[in-house]
Amino acid sequence: MKTLDVETSLLDCLQKYFGFKKFKGPQEAIIASLMEGKDTFVIMPTGGGKSLCYQLPALVSEGTAIIISPLIALMKNQVDALRNFGNEEGIAHFLNSSLTKAEITKVKKDITDGKTKLLYVAPESLTKEDNIAFFNEIKISFFAIDEAHCISEWGHDFRPEYRRLRPIIEEIGKVPIIALTATATPKVQQDIQKNLGMSSANLFKSSFNRSNLYYEVRPKVNVIKEIIKYVKTQQGKSGIVYCLSRKKVEELAQTLQVNGIKALPYHAGLEAKERAKTQDAFLMEDIDVIVATIAFGMGIDKPDVRFVIHHDIPKSLEGYYQETGRGGRDGGEGNCVTFYSHDDIVKLEKFMKGKPVAEQEIGKQLLTETVSYAETSSCRRKFLLHYFGEEFDEKGCGGMCDNCRNPKQKFDGMDDIALAIEVVTDVKEKFKTKDVINILLGNITSTVKAYKQNELECFGKGTEDDKNEKYWNAIFRQALVSGLMSKDVENYGLLKVTKEGEKFLDKPYSMMVTKDHDYEGTETDDDDGAGGGGKGGSGADAVLFSALKDLLKQTANKLKLPPYVIFQEVSLEEMAIQYPIKMDELVNITGVGQGKAQKFGKAFLDLISKYVEENEIERPLDMVVKSIVNKSGLKVYIIQNIDRKLPLEDVAKAKGLSLSDLIMEIESIVHSGTKVNISYYINDIIDDDKQEEAMAYFKESNSDSIADALKELGEDEYTEEEVRLMHIKFMSEFGN
Repeated sequence: MKTLDVETSLLDCLQKYFGFKKFKGPQEAIIASLMEGKDTFVIMPTGGGKSLCYQLPALVSEGTAIIISPLIALMKNQVDALRNFGNEEGIAHFLNSSLTKAEITKVKKDITDGKTKLLYVAPESLTKEDNIAFFNEIKISFFAIDEAHCISEWGHDFRPEYRRLRPIIEEIGKVPIIALTATATPKVQQDIQKNLGMSSANLFKSSFNRSNLYYEVRPKVNVIKEIIKYVKTQQGKSGIVYCLSRKKVEELAQTLQVNGIKALPYHAGLEAKERAKTQDAFLMEDIDVIVATIAFGMGIDKPDVRFVIHHDIPKSLEGYYQETGRGGRDGGEGNCVTFYSHDDIVKLEKFMKGKPVAEQEIGKQLLTETVSYAETSSCRRKFLLHYFGEEFDEKGCGGMCDNCRNPKQKFDGMDDIALAIEVVTDVKEKFKTKDVINILLGNITSTVKAYKQNELECFGKGTEDDKNEKYWNAIFRQALVSGLMSKDVENYGLLKVTKEGEKFLDKPYSMMVTKDHDYEGTETDDDDGAGGGGKGGSGADAVLFSALKDLLKQTANKLKLPPYVIFQEVSLEEMAIQYPIKMDELVNITGVGQGKAQKFGKAFLDLISKYVEENEIERPLDMVVKSIVNKSGLKVYIIQNIDRKLPLEDVAKAKGLSLSDLIMEIESIVHSGTKVNISYYINDIIDDDKQEEAMAYFKESNSDSIADALKELGEDEYTEEEVRLMHIKFMSEFGN
């Protein structure tokens, strides 16, 4: 591979193409490894900046990089984003079944002409003979295999065509390979390296800890009602709700819609055009919530998803980690709420029947780990990271999981952990957790009979003080997380005692254990709606930030691009703190860079300059963020009390406002993009016919003027307050 000019460093290129001043984590070392021509294997969690690890070297290397990606939607997103870093459309292309012959010819011409630095292909496209012949004629800088966990049968998204990649790559020519994945247990990692012939590759494994994500598991009681209540507390924020079945996706999406939430369904049973339309609506922020099966996942690259809800527990922790990883990719807020009932596990086990025995065994083991995660009362972050082969001190969680935020009472499990290790040793490390627990509880099962385990001295030793299966599950879980035992994944999850476990048995020490949660028989459901709360704010100048978001939306609609492709929310927030008014100041805003500044910046700079002038804002270098606490507090109070359906006169009186002043505050809330539902108040004072007439006027009129509306609707028929209230209702229903 061609290296950079001496004068041009990787850091310069990072700033030039992507607008970042420094690399994130191991990005620079990964890029250097690839540019030295070495095979490179990257395990980096969602949001860690994986794609930049192959995008930057592709842009600065001679030839075209071939990026193997599993989803058409993901390819399209990345190509759109890359084209906006520069002014040349041909810089990035994708080659897949969605293209016409004419489009394929255009793609190949751009590659031959040396314009294209990145070509995204589906694994199926790579295997086509005419494509292989074409690739043999061009200069390839390297191959990047994205979502590499698809290679492994132990991964959560196994795709057989991924296992055929290595021979095809070798047929095309010997160039470096970079394989990347966001989820890989030690077992999956070995599988990927073995299949790709990358055992000696440079390995870069980032921490799986996503410190900004909050993990919570709730009992599955009145789940529909609870989801609606939760989403209503997240007004104006983007979120994903995952369900196991297509039927549940459709039902839940409709229920959210009738409860005033902008939501759409997404699953593999919908037409491809419908799925693409729904995804675009989500990216363009025309809807707030997507209700989806796992068919929706890898194709989404939206950085500001603020919540991920699981209506049903996923089949594996890899799947759970991947799906929750869609939240907070920009480093901001990301709440992961899962509803769990043991009934879900029974359903999932039923789905496995009829599959090959080996597949059933793998599925059951993965499911067992998911149950353990859901039912544990210890730190969820520690449990999750341990599953991915990473040690973590729960003190570092900082209350970012429900168990650390609301800890349950612990007890010293030293003696019982020692007993558990003894039993595993007694049965020669040849049995699973469930079998060992049956021995401890003295249960005569077919396995116990077959191996005469009822004759062991330890048989029935774990029954005193009403100890049961749940109790012993918590003990074994603690022993595993603490590294005293391990599971032999390749042998059906058989328990093994580690060297650390042997030391513990020689010299036991105090070890605190928390009893597991009990979710037995929790699943009930309803279709009721529910009210919610207010909306949080950011540390930036809220008025300017709101104006910038409006401009971003207009620009996005005009260019038919998702807003974040132009500028991410974090960039807008920084603009609303730093007040850049010159191009060289805008270039220094996080995530902007020269290309984006030149391409999109002028309108944003004009808006900020005007705002700074009109509001006489001083812009010292050490700008202190303006405080808007009181104003914000009033707005939150108003929203909360409207949600409670209090009469507006009462809300105004409580804050010493006239009704007209309160309506002005509500207008301000609505114009900033927040939806409020004052129908309960309007229905009491304006009859249905007048409401319909007013709504029809606002739908057809291009004017935002209340005076014009009052004139058109008739001053003898409506008061000014009635028109203003109907305008608020219209804006909330159709604008926000």
